[in-house]
Parts: sequence; C-alpha cells; structure tokens
Amino acid sequence: MLPYNSLDEAAVSLGRNLTFAETLWFNYSANKSDYFLYCHNILFMFLIYSTVPLPYVLVELMRSAGFEKYKIQPKVKLSSSETFKCYKDVMRMSFLVVGPLQLLSYPSVKMIGIRTSLPLPSGWEIFLQLLVYFIVEDYTNYWIHRFLHGKWGYEKIHRVHHEYTAPIAFAASYAHWAEILILGLPSFLGPAIVPGHMITFWLWFVLRQIEAIETHSGYDFPWTPTKYIPFYGGAEYHDYHHYVGRQSQSNFASMFTYCDFIYGTDKGYRYQKKLLGKLKEGLKSDGEQNGGSDLPIQDLKSE
Repeated sequence: MLPYNSLDEAAVSLGRNLTFAETLWFNYSANKSDYFLYCHNILFMFLIYSTVPLPYVLVELMRSAGFEKYKIQPKVKLSSSETFKCYKDVMRMSFLVVGPLQLLSYPSVKMIGIRTSLPLPSGWEIFLQLLVYFIVEDYTNYWIHRFLHGKWGYEKIHRVHHEYTAPIAFAASYAHWAEILILGLPSFLGPAIVPGHMITFWLWFVLRQIEAIETHSGYDFPWTPTKYIPFYGGAEYHDYHHYVGRQSQSNFASMFTYCDFIYGTDKGYRYQKKLLGKLKEGLKSDGEQNGGSDLPIQDLKSE
C-alpha cells in the first residue's frame, strides 16, 4: 500500500510530477495491500494458461494444410477431448498446488525486497532485471532438469511431464506436483538476487509462462519473434527433448542453448539436425530430377 493520500502528496515526496505510468499505478494500487497486489500472479497464471495456448490449439484441431508444414511432429494428432483433458489436468494442479504455493510464498517475497512503492522502475531497469531473471532461471533449471532425467528423478517425478512425447501448448505445466514445486525455485531465485518492483515481478512470471507455452506448442513458426533472441532454443529445440523421452540426455535447457552446448548435452539434437539436413537435400535433388517426391519433407521430423 502506498504511503500517500493523494497524487499531490506523492509528487511532493518524489520532488517532481508523476509520470503517466506512475499516475496509473497510484490510482490502482494506492488503497490495495501489497499482499493483494502480489496475489495478482495467481490471476495472471490462470489467464495466461487459459488464453495464450488457444491459437496453437485451434491450429492443431483445425489441421489446416497451411499450418501443417510448421508442425514439428506431424504424425502425432490429439483429439479435442484429449486436448481438453490436458487443460483440465493443468488447471486442477494449479488450483491444488500452484495457487496455494503462491499464497503461502508471500512472506519470502517481502523478505527479498520486492517493492510496490514509487517511483516506478525505468524501462532499462526492468529489461536488465528481467534478463538476469531469465539467465538465472535458465541455468538453475538446466541442472535440476538434468537431475530429473536420472533414474530415480525420472521414474518418480519427471515421467509425468514426458507423457506428451509430442508436446502441446496446454502441456507446458503438465507435470507431477513435486516437479512443479522443485522447478518453481529457479523462478524465485532471480528476483531474490536482484529484487525489483512488483510490476517487474508480474512481467517476469507472465513472460516465463508465455515462453513455456511457446516451447511446448509443437509448432515451429518462422515468424515467431523469439527467433531473434540470441541462443534461444524454442519449440523445435525442446520438442526434440520430448520426442526422445526417457533416453534423452539432450536439450535440458528451458530457454537458451548455451548450457547444453557448453556441457555437451545437445550432441544428439545437433546430429539429428545435420542428418535431416542431408536427407532434405537429397529429397530436394531427387524431386528436381523426378518432378516431385512421394514423401513430404515435414514427415521426416517424426521419423
């Protein structure tokens, strides 16, 4: 809750007029407790996981020929009932585990110093803090993910998430309750190291959720903005990890590819990419000589 009774009082305290964004923040948050503002994350979580996957799901269910070429594993198709079951399972876990965890974790958020006060952070401050959060989460998530692919971790916990060998957008958070708790820790580590404003905290969780949905979408669209992010893995990169499944010791990173490259856990993926490239070149040459090919190139992705 802001310690000001009016905009004028806030301006006097800051020694300047409030910006447009700060005025909006004051009008919205002045009479709301910090706990209430923090709990917005729960609302954002349900909204994001209920709306952002919908375009991917519609494309999957319509099976439009125009989008079929972008599907990473084109031979795998889920029915509408199977897709909706995945959504219900994720929402049930969110109500039973993620929501209560968010409510109970508020003291730790206050302890690390997430603030709701004025002034608001600058755009550069928000960007740099989010960059730190993504890097810290990605690195710690990499090692936890590798642990979960050990014999005990996979059989007891991580196998649930790998039930979808061809992931769909709704399956981004489909996991064992213990995995949700364990992998939630890296998400809080960045804000604990570099605490920021509540708005930055909101943005962090929203963007992380959207990123997880995109990498589990099952589609590799060429116009995806994330393709311009250096070292970003994306849907095709993570889809390989699901396709190989239990035997996979590759592509553990949640977002970036540098950890897999440094520690040599992307060799299988890079070998497959090289092999597919040669096969496509061969098919292209045969098609030019014979006037076409009986095997669609995209089918190779699921061979």
